[in-house]
Amino acid sequence: MKNKSVRARMTHRLRNHMRHLGVCALAAALWVTSPNPLHAADSAAILMYHRFGENSFPSTNIRLEQFDAHIAELASGPYTVLPVTEIVAAIREGRELPDRTVGITVDDGYLSIYAEAFPRLQAAGLPFTVFISTDPVDRGFSGSMSWDQIREMRDAGVTIGAHTATHLHMPANTQARNQEDMARANARYVEELGSVPTLFAYPFGEASLAVQDLVRAQGHEAAFGQHSAPLDASSDPFYMPRFALTEAFGNMDRFRLVTNARPIPHTDISPKDPTLTVNPPLFGFTRTDMSESLSGLACYAADQGKVKVEQLGPRIEVRMNGPFSAGRARINCTALGPDNRWRWLGMLYYVPRS
Repeated sequence: MKNKSVRARMTHRLRNHMRHLGVCALAAALWVTSPNPLHAADSAAILMYHRFGENSFPSTNIRLEQFDAHIAELASGPYTVLPVTEIVAAIREGRELPDRTVGITVDDGYLSIYAEAFPRLQAAGLPFTVFISTDPVDRGFSGSMSWDQIREMRDAGVTIGAHTATHLHMPANTQARNQEDMARANARYVEELGSVPTLFAYPFGEASLAVQDLVRAQGHEAAFGQHSAPLDASSDPFYMPRFALTEAFGNMDRFRLVTNARPIPHTDISPKDPTLTVNPPLFGFTRTDMSESLSGLACYAADQGKVKVEQLGPRIEVRMNGPFSAGRARINCTALGPDNRWRWLGMLYYVPRS
């Protein structure tokens, strides 16, 4: 009872704060507005957070003043925030989405999600998904949510996604270890929440084709990484992109950049396996929509800066300046579209340690 009373007071204060910003009414208007056929799209920007107001962890944290500004922008700007499950289903089924559709995701299950993000998003009427690693919850870590808190969020409409039991680094582990870990997590979701989540997120955002097969075999319908790009039909349904937002990458200029970004429709991306067997990779993709002129297509690689791009008709070939270091390796290709919105294609690879 005490916990519910504290939550009620917190939610009341936050609702008043959001009303002061004009968020509640505007968010409600965005939520009930039907997609305008004159402004339809086939993509969405999926946002990813971890911690809220935990300033001792800047690499995974978003400051509360930054997050409040993000919510205000989503509610007052030309955006439609939808549940991620609805976005994934619409893209899978080829249905149109409102232009500037946004989905919100949060990874891991830190207590600040419940204490800070949940009441703010609930007051603003913005749906979101939380990917939960089960072991920290089961062990009662002080910085993690409890199952009661997770159920409270679920009952309020928050989507719960899967994120393994131990938050293990999947491409660096054996298939047997990965399978055991996911199966144990899924058993806990069933015991505590009644079902296995349909959505999965890879810890650290890194995977391999073999890991993707395991995730599919465990009964999940789609999975997310941590590479930057809008989500569209070009995206691998078991390695979907998200834009990470942290203290360093959470300023309003970047926030507006990613929420207004549009995809580069493509096929035949190579290498397809997110775990590299050849380093440097021969990265490339084939554009599937050549009707749109893209200005200044450029690609950038982690720790290498701008890299060489060769365009052979619809085929884009990218050549690295050298091999990647062991660990994670990012590639981002961007171009300015005729509507002055950025087109974006990104990929996150894992380079095994020798």
